[in-house]
Amino acid sequence: MIKTNFLIFLFVAVFCCGAINHVSAQSNIQNLSSINVDDLSDQQIIQLLQQAQNSGLSDAELVRQAQSRGMSSAQIQKLQTRIQDIRSKATGKKVQADTTEDANGRIITGRKLNYKPDSLDTAYVNKKDMFENLRPKIFGADLFKNKNSSFEPNLKLATPVNYIIGPDDQLDINVYGNSSVNWKLEVSPEGNINIPNVGVINVGGKTIEQATAQIKSRLSASNYAIGRGTSVQITLGNIRSIKVIIVGQVQRPGTYTLPSLATVFNALYASGGPMDNGSLRQIEVIRNNRIIRHLDVYDFIVKGSQKDNISLQDQDIVRIPTYRTRVQLVGQIKIPALFEVLPGESLDNILNYAGGFTDSAYTARIKVSQISDQQRKITDVVEADYKNYIPLRGDKYIIESIINRFENRVVIKGAVFKPGDYELQTGLTLNQLIANAAGLKEDAFMERGTITRLKSDNSTEIIGFNVRDVINKAVNISLQREDIVNISSIFDLRDKYQIVINGSVRKPGKFAFSENMKVEDLIFKAGGFAEGASTKRIEVARRINDADPNSKNSSVAQVFSVNVDGQLKPSEANFVLQPFDIVSVYTLPGFEKQKTVKIEGEVTYPGSYTIKSKNEKISDLVARAGGLTASADIEGGSLKRDNMAILGIDRRKADTAEIARERNDRLLRLKRSFKDSTQTQKEDTTMRNNFVGIDLKKIMDKPGSSIDLLLEDGDVLRVPKQQQIVRVNGQVLYPSAVVYSKSKSFNDFVSNAGGYGPDALRRGAYIVYANGTVKGTRKVLFFNNHPSVKPGSEIYVPKKSESKGNTAQTILGFTTGLASLGAIILGVLSLNK
Repeated sequence: MIKTNFLIFLFVAVFCCGAINHVSAQSNIQNLSSINVDDLSDQQIIQLLQQAQNSGLSDAELVRQAQSRGMSSAQIQKLQTRIQDIRSKATGKKVQADTTEDANGRIITGRKLNYKPDSLDTAYVNKKDMFENLRPKIFGADLFKNKNSSFEPNLKLATPVNYIIGPDDQLDINVYGNSSVNWKLEVSPEGNINIPNVGVINVGGKTIEQATAQIKSRLSASNYAIGRGTSVQITLGNIRSIKVIIVGQVQRPGTYTLPSLATVFNALYASGGPMDNGSLRQIEVIRNNRIIRHLDVYDFIVKGSQKDNISLQDQDIVRIPTYRTRVQLVGQIKIPALFEVLPGESLDNILNYAGGFTDSAYTARIKVSQISDQQRKITDVVEADYKNYIPLRGDKYIIESIINRFENRVVIKGAVFKPGDYELQTGLTLNQLIANAAGLKEDAFMERGTITRLKSDNSTEIIGFNVRDVINKAVNISLQREDIVNISSIFDLRDKYQIVINGSVRKPGKFAFSENMKVEDLIFKAGGFAEGASTKRIEVARRINDADPNSKNSSVAQVFSVNVDGQLKPSEANFVLQPFDIVSVYTLPGFEKQKTVKIEGEVTYPGSYTIKSKNEKISDLVARAGGLTASADIEGGSLKRDNMAILGIDRRKADTAEIARERNDRLLRLKRSFKDSTQTQKEDTTMRNNFVGIDLKKIMDKPGSSIDLLLEDGDVLRVPKQQQIVRVNGQVLYPSAVVYSKSKSFNDFVSNAGGYGPDALRRGAYIVYANGTVKGTRKVLFFNNHPSVKPGSEIYVPKKSESKGNTAQTILGFTTGLASLGAIILGVLSLNK
């Protein structure tokens, strides 16, 4: 019922999208609140998605329609999850295009129709409700809805000897031998044919065999030596039409024009087949007001038998009654569907129609949901009763999966060569199970193993054993169902043995420990010595396991100094390592790599220079570069220095990543402590942090003085040209570059940029000079004292912090303060009176 409701909803959804143009019955739109998505198979969901795609609906639109019809949120989530799972597993299969046929969908042969037949409404047959796949499938109903199966008569067949000749049939009469003549004669409405020079012969209502005998007789009487050197062959040429009436529970009842070779299946297909309530097993063929045959479609589907698929005659009636008994099979059955049951059939017959059980079906018992007079009930049918149990109207048979447990399994894990599941043979012991698992590995821990045993109440208990005793058969333990044997490796019961090497090696890090490993072996694993490594300064730090916890002076590690041959040659004197040792290889004290600096801009020879001595300074670099040019702006000279160098740290002698992380943490804490109202870009902030404010003019005037900084690796000294521009940025109306003039003040430059913006924090304005130094605005009494402006500098006006407004608590405090102040004033005035 639930799936039927869902189908109705989908039908309406497709109708709204213009996907369904032909409907045979009206259905009321019902609520989808009782839909259970778990009852739908993956194939049903896939077919639903394909139909939705053909109708132009997206997955989201499909889900929204289901939600609008009352499907619960939980089921909506399940539907979305099922759709996502199926989409992720999609294989991209494409449906093959149909082959092109003639206008009537038939292959033209030599034999033709003497009439224009009723065209089959294949659009109706092939049109599917988008949600049709979500309701229970009726076994056999698809036979008449498959566009690739037309059941049209085969016009190439030899003429059946029992074919009844009628008006509009064409007879091909071929006389050969001593006489040769050929006639193609059409049967008149009266059932006659007129053979030239022979006369009129009535063949209507006769079979081909009877008509052949009659024609031969007349030809013999007309001087044709039939049987004496002359033969005659009579076949059916173009065929006539017949009118067949199809009534009952059929998709499109009415009168159909069909070929005279048509059978019951041809008529059923032309009419679209039975409706959902129509019987597929008791289809009646009525001729001359009496039932001459009952057709069971199941015989054709299951056995391939067409014994009751008789040829139809003109004015035959095909009647499809309603079904009497129908049951449903779901679960672990090969063809889950609705099956029609005839009187006298058993459950075993229905199981055969459904193809039998799946491989994982629980066959010992089937649950049956039955309909009683007022409600449902559950009945169990055991396997022995399948052949005798008679299905009842509305039965729903639920075939469940086999129980997810083993009746004779034991498991062994750990240090054996073939761990896994094994058969619990009669009398199986632990020793035999280890032998079945190909024995113990060399690293097996021999002192203890465990058996996890399932007790009668499904709780577990642990049984310990000595592995060595079991192998030596000193202990013999019988195993039970679902026992799990675990034999650990010695490596599972200890920390992973590692050794660490740091310092001047090519690949420092952690390495696996091996017995009898020497310091030389570890250095070899680490890629050998790095350049500048000291082979005479190597330390090995070793754990102490027995330190005195009550002594403040007790050692926490043993440290050994080791000398190693530079070629790592083996020697008896090589130091043997132990697990968790830490080896440190130090650098030679006098080893130094070249350090370079760069000078750019207005010097005679700009470029990179190598630092010659530890006390080389900025003035020395300018001198080596040939001095300043005539256009140099000496006051705008700036020094860019790496953050590590600013901190006085040599990158080659420190963990720069850790230092950078610590510095960033400090900056983050500062930002949290102070509300920064500026909106500077991160890259710009980083660049400014790398500049050191210097006064190049004073440095060159007094070389070697305290302001003449020592050079560091990576320093960049920039000497710009004489500049004439001042940049104004931040909270001004029009940030821009302003031409420098000595006569202009700080506020004049701001005015040239449009003046202060409405959110400008005037007292926080500052200036960054070309050499990297920064000066801010100072407050003198009630006035802002702005710094002087120089060529090449940048004025920056920050933004005011956002005001949160006056809260009730703030207003209360303010009014309380005013009241207190008023009381004090009144008190003072009263004292003066």
